[in-house]
Amino acid sequence: MTSYAIHAGALFDGRNLSGPATVHVMGDRIVGVDRTGAMPADGTEVLDMGPSACLLPGLIDTHVHLVFDASPDPVSSLASTPDSALLAHMRAAARSALLAGVTTVRDLGDRDYLSLALKAELARQPEHGPEILAAGPPLTTPGGHCHFLGGEVEGADALRAAVRERHARGCSVIKIMASGGHMTPDSVPAHASQYGLDDLRVVVDEAHRLGLPVAAHAHGLRAIEDAAEAGVDSLEHVSFLAADGVTCEPELVDMLVRKGTFVSLTMGLDPNVAVQVPESMAAHVDALLDTYSHLHKAGAQVVVGSDAGVAPWKPHDVLPHGVADLARLGVSPLAALASMTSLAARLCRVEGRKGVIAAEADADILVVDGDVAHDPEAVLNVQAVFRAGTRVR
Repeated sequence: MTSYAIHAGALFDGRNLSGPATVHVMGDRIVGVDRTGAMPADGTEVLDMGPSACLLPGLIDTHVHLVFDASPDPVSSLASTPDSALLAHMRAAARSALLAGVTTVRDLGDRDYLSLALKAELARQPEHGPEILAAGPPLTTPGGHCHFLGGEVEGADALRAAVRERHARGCSVIKIMASGGHMTPDSVPAHASQYGLDDLRVVVDEAHRLGLPVAAHAHGLRAIEDAAEAGVDSLEHVSFLAADGVTCEPELVDMLVRKGTFVSLTMGLDPNVAVQVPESMAAHVDALLDTYSHLHKAGAQVVVGSDAGVAPWKPHDVLPHGVADLARLGVSPLAALASMTSLAARLCRVEGRKGVIAAEADADILVVDGDVAHDPEAVLNVQAVFRAGTRVR
């Protein structure tokens, strides 16, 4: 079993920033953290990253789609790709995320449960990609948003059966399309609900009975309110979208804060690719960003889901850009990093094992160069990435 130590001038442990530190690794686990700044004196191999380096927990992306290829038309690309070729693409996408320092991803919608097949592969060879927390095909209404992924279901009995199937297959989370979306033009509009409160309660109750969290895709105001009232664990996108635009309702924000519902904000854009916002959202981007800022200031439990794969400006290594995106909303770089590490781990039910640098945690470690407390782009200056104790970059 390999044993070594990583030394750097700073350490962000998922919650707090401190000075020079040494992290001791044995096999695939962290076995100790020395914050005195001293180097080991017992002959342990030391990887000294330098005084300007900072050690971070591997990042957690709470919303990706490994089956989407970040092309101009990922839906058509998906439809024309057989499973064998699609799985090969997913391997490459997962590898891309890992090399950017994303060591855990929550895949919130695939086809034919392919993310579970890749998860099993990576469990045997973790150095090839991040740990995958898979949802399988998302639950959606017949002809509804992302129906082409194969998760069409309606009625209480069928919804319960769909939840049980995903649990039996080994999924880590249940994904439900509470509202319409922008990638499925023939379905209901993004602001309209697909499932009502009663159906959402059926899904949440069955999932929680089986020990699984529920993530609800929710753009529309009614969908957000119903999903939160039903007790979902996270709301994805949270656009506060009405038929006439984005409307930040203070009472609904207060409800989300009071209930402790996680809000998974869709952040992280490739700055080198021009963004083409869906026509239904183009006039409302500023209002949406104001809403995101208000959610943070109100004390909502904010995590970041990049939605990687859905567009050219959403490649699978895009999550680290979310730190700078959040900074533009007034979120401090350290708070942004916490939302992508320790807070995201709590949502994903891997707290203590992921999202922290501490004894007994997985040795998923990101090393960057720069002042992470003041420079939101420091996380892009990747010096090294370790996955399950193996250096991959």
